[in-house]
Amino acid sequence: MAAEHSVDAAGGERGSAVVDFVLVGGLLTMFFLAIIQLALVLHVRNTLIDAAASGARYGTLADRSAEDARRRTGELIGTALSADFARDVQTREVTFQGLRTLEVTVRAPMPVIGLIGPRDMLEVKGHAAVGE
Repeated sequence: MAAEHSVDAAGGERGSAVVDFVLVGGLLTMFFLAIIQLALVLHVRNTLIDAAASGARYGTLADRSAEDARRRTGELIGTALSADFARDVQTREVTFQGLRTLEVTVRAPMPVIGLIGPRDMLEVKGHAAVGE
């Protein structure tokens, strides 16, 4: 009788390993995709910061202007990511700790699913000192 009981118990749990495999596999897949998306968001943010800072430095050269900085920033972003990320690039002169600086501001979409996301959620700024 005890032998029958153990056979029934083993037969009753026959399909649970398949369910566990599917659930754990799905969970690990979602976790992996979330990490990849976070890495993409950080890549986009760092690329925008670098482009804004490079554009600001370019605009402060002796023979360049703020418009050149805006154009250069847009070109860098368009080359590295997409022209959609370079739609809102603004420049202005500000005073920071007593120094005249050129500030380049980029507002871009926050990539939520791949590179698709809500507009103007990500704002970065780059600065460079204006030479006298």
